Amino acid sequence: MTTHSIMDSPIGPLTIVERDGGLAAVYMAEHAHAPGVEALGERVDDALPEATRQLAEYFAGERTEFDLALNPAGTEFQRQVWAALSEIPYGETRTYGQLAAELGRPSASRAVGMANGRNPISIVVPCHRVVGSSGKMTGYAGGVARKEFLLALERGLCA
Repeated sequence: MTTHSIMDSPIGPLTIVERDGGLAAVYMAEHAHAPGVEALGERVDDALPEATRQLAEYFAGERTEFDLALNPAGTEFQRQVWAALSEIPYGETRTYGQLAAELGRPSASRAVGMANGRNPISIVVPCHRVVGSSGKMTGYAGGVARKEFLLALERGLCA
């Protein structure tokens, strides 16, 4: 069964999706790859209270890692990329090429980028920590301004 709730955050409302007891998605407003509302299941206030609490702690600068049961839908390769994203330390970045190399597929930078862009669990699975080969901010499903905010937050640059 799938349910969702909405929480306020410094980057706008976040839709938190729960599926079969695990966190399936965190979507931002105007999220590039978010499904239609009909795919989110019934709206239940505080569908995943632990996810809501941990996200609030993250935005308050009190949490650097998440400890949640995850249940994203994706291909095997996407799941491998998302697992690699989860290993990027708080406040640090990696390039698409570095992630591809870590996965043993050094020529798969574009495929890594595509999987990164399809990550449904934004923030918790930190796809915002991936930058272009020059260190430049590249696309982000929630918008580059949100990506910049999240990185600044993690670097202690937000008041």
